[in-house]
Amino acid sequence: MNVNQLEKIRNFSIIAHIDHGKSTLADRMLEAVKTDLSREKRKSRVLDRLDLEQEKGITIKLQACRMNWKGYQLNLIDTPGHVDFSYEVSRSLAACDSAILLVDATKGIQAQTISNTKKALELGLKIIPVLNKIDIPYIDIDEKEKEIEALLGFSRDEIIKISGKTGENVDLLLDTIVERAPQPKGNPESPLKALVFDSIYDEHWGVVIAVRIFDGKIEYIPGKPIELYMIQRQGSFKPTEIGMFSPNLEETQSLETGEVGYIATGEKDISYFTVGDTVSDRKDTQPLEGYKIPKPNMFASFFPTEPEEYEGLKTALRKLSLNDSSITLAEQRSSLLGSGFRCGFLGLLHMEIVQERLEREYDVSLIVTAPTVEYKILKTDGTEVLVQTPDEFPNPAEIEEVFEPWVRTEILAPDKYLGDLMKLCQFRRGQYVNTKYLDTDSSLNLKEQYVSLEYDIPLASLISNFFDQMRNISSGYASMSYELIDFFPSDIVKISILVNHKEVEALSFLEENSQTRSKAVKLLEEMKKVIPR
Repeated sequence: MNVNQLEKIRNFSIIAHIDHGKSTLADRMLEAVKTDLSREKRKSRVLDRLDLEQEKGITIKLQACRMNWKGYQLNLIDTPGHVDFSYEVSRSLAACDSAILLVDATKGIQAQTISNTKKALELGLKIIPVLNKIDIPYIDIDEKEKEIEALLGFSRDEIIKISGKTGENVDLLLDTIVERAPQPKGNPESPLKALVFDSIYDEHWGVVIAVRIFDGKIEYIPGKPIELYMIQRQGSFKPTEIGMFSPNLEETQSLETGEVGYIATGEKDISYFTVGDTVSDRKDTQPLEGYKIPKPNMFASFFPTEPEEYEGLKTALRKLSLNDSSITLAEQRSSLLGSGFRCGFLGLLHMEIVQERLEREYDVSLIVTAPTVEYKILKTDGTEVLVQTPDEFPNPAEIEEVFEPWVRTEILAPDKYLGDLMKLCQFRRGQYVNTKYLDTDSSLNLKEQYVSLEYDIPLASLISNFFDQMRNISSGYASMSYELIDFFPSDIVKISILVNHKEVEALSFLEENSQTRSKAVKLLEEMKKVIPR
């Protein structure tokens, strides 16, 4: 490939909130470019392959697809649609040069939409604003266009109005991508430099990684092995196949600068291929920026309801972890609940997905403990330990200081709910950061004034029913995004529950000192309802 051929490539993503029609739009695009969907005809959304994705209307595992449109190669990198997967979103955006900003005409702009738009702009992506679901009767399209103008700063003539359901104006959107999206940059003559933005496990090929080629190219001919290097991991592998997503895996002999495709590695350990790592044909290549190892933010224990189901749970969790390196597993034993696993997740939705897949796909009945976060403890002897459960908490006499994780939370809502949302954040030990009124052009006279509320909140407070309370307070209009900041000192103590003067480990919990009495009283009241006198 020469530099002129890069002019015919467009790499783009779709930024959208949950259920704003991202995957449906992707399907209409595939149909518009005459992609053969016969293998996928039973599914209402082609790029969502899990049953849970189909039901919940969200993308859990990102996909990619190459489309040919009027002589141009359009590479769509679909992204997860929930805040739990923000790192995957950032890496998929990093693999793109432009992004479609998709807004539901019935719901308007959400907090996560703004958060991901900021990430895309920071990465230098060209944003194409799109208003979806214009086929729905009685919606105020003019008002939603005003929102996009006022809250995000786009002019009205930049906004493409489409229907992902009927396919209206999808051809126009594809033309707009060709016209507005920049061509990829890169040097075909340089050493290979490819970004890993996803990975899956296949029984035949082993780990398959999805990559965007930034420099150089990959050529692979069966029977002529080559060696590639994972720069951040400082390891190597020998690919067994390369190809493109169409959207199914389609083998090719080469992947050129600017293109998106896959590499079948033949390896069995998916954790070896971290999203964000750089693949090269030389050991000393400078890695691409943005790499980090995804770490679980919250933890819960899974126990089978029947002891004989333990082996089935063990097998199921290990199979799921083959396709999701962000799940951490550790065997756990409880005198009350028996044998199970302590699992780490990216967030509450991530945990819910794993739980439902275990119950549906593997027919395992579960007892799931309340989610917790990980605390850092500095002991008096100078050592540092990580604690996830109350029984791991050291003796108070051995503790010098306890640190807990905090997140920067951004809540987007109509300003009439501002006071109640601030009360909720403060009740959850939040520290006020900022309030921004998002109407950048007051002359547009929006029906509702939107406000962005920023708080720093302990992650433990956020995973304990915060989202449901926020939605109830705002009648469902508030949306939220968050990012982990760091660990900060906190007065965390262990609360033990005694029954007949004996501690019941399963009921013990960790809590900030000022909140312990109210939480303990509430727990005891609940216990009185179920424990006979």
